[in-house]
Amino acid sequence: MLLLAGDLDKEIRIMVYEVIGRDPEYNTEIKEWREFASGWAQVQDVLPSRSDKIEDAVQINERPARLRMRYLSGVRADMRVVVLGVDGDPDRVCEIVAGPAELGRRDGIELLIKDFGRADDGNLWR
Repeated sequence: MLLLAGDLDKEIRIMVYEVIGRDPEYNTEIKEWREFASGWAQVQDVLPSRSDKIEDAVQINERPARLRMRYLSGVRADMRVVVLGVDGDPDRVCEIVAGPAELGRRDGIELLIKDFGRADDGNLWR
């Protein structure tokens, strides 16, 4: 499947939770969300059918979406996706629910994402 540049209309950042050091007093790991990759993607909201909503208890407030982007190795389900708005500020912070699924022969990847929390609540990464 070929991904056209004109279809990739949302700027995104993929974040990974990494150990950045150790606490000198308690010797515990200090972790922080860091940028793994950035680029452009196509983000389409997934609207469940009535049967999906009843059978699978799909919640609309989670805003599930399908994200397609150019092929990138190393993307894992424990990472987060930040969708940036037109002003460059975070618009949505999402967790990866399923994927990545390879599109074509390394043409792109597809992820199923859902909102993790509001980007304007002051606590992006909870």
